[in-house]
Amino acid sequence: MDKVGKYQFLSEPFHCDFSARLFMSHLGNHMLNAADFHSNDRGFGMHFLNTINKTWVLSRLAIEMEEMPPMYTKFYIDTWVESAMRFFTNRNFKVYDVEDPNRVFGYGRSVWAMIDTESRQPTDILAVNDGAINDYIEKEKPCPIEKGGRVKMDDQAELVRTIDTNYSDVDINGHINSIKYIEHVLDLWPLDWYRRHQIRRLEIAYVAEAHAGDQLSFYREQDAAESYCVRIVRTDGTECCRCKIVFN
Repeated sequence: MDKVGKYQFLSEPFHCDFSARLFMSHLGNHMLNAADFHSNDRGFGMHFLNTINKTWVLSRLAIEMEEMPPMYTKFYIDTWVESAMRFFTNRNFKVYDVEDPNRVFGYGRSVWAMIDTESRQPTDILAVNDGAINDYIEKEKPCPIEKGGRVKMDDQAELVRTIDTNYSDVDINGHINSIKYIEHVLDLWPLDWYRRHQIRRLEIAYVAEAHAGDQLSFYREQDAAESYCVRIVRTDGTECCRCKIVFN
């Protein structure tokens, strides 16, 4: 099979915000679905991993967009593995219009870890299915956005919201869904903010798991003009993830 996977999606009306463009969270979901399709088709996805008590977990995600796909737009997501190490792999994404392939909406970069579902500890990616992932590493296809960096915050960040977690926050791995964190972070700004701003870049780095019943506290600080950092802390004080959002 090709090293690069190509998958078609639709910007459905009920996945769009008030501006009639795709929600960032739904784009993130589509990227994760493309990653799942690509890895399953090539022998190192969840279908196989579940039989050997292993699973993929998202460690980092960076999305940078020129524009979000408008309502009813059909778009492709290309995805490919840029590199693979023992415990982490780098996977990229390209989002572009089906009708006009030169219309590129944006790109994504992600880092994934493989864990043992019983011990919850990292496991050797290169040992799975005779190192199947090595056959699909694509180093030549460009991904012109920067990798996600370390989100730096100090202890003076403002506590802006604390929420409960519930059934709809939990994913198939039994912890809070990666994309739900993004939705909760973007809800920290009111609707009027989004009438005047669009999300240019979003980065999120996952540190520790949270589970249904945990409360999540959101600390926010501004680090530059139209750029904000958010730290999410669970009930016991453990930091779950950090996020950076740059607006236009």
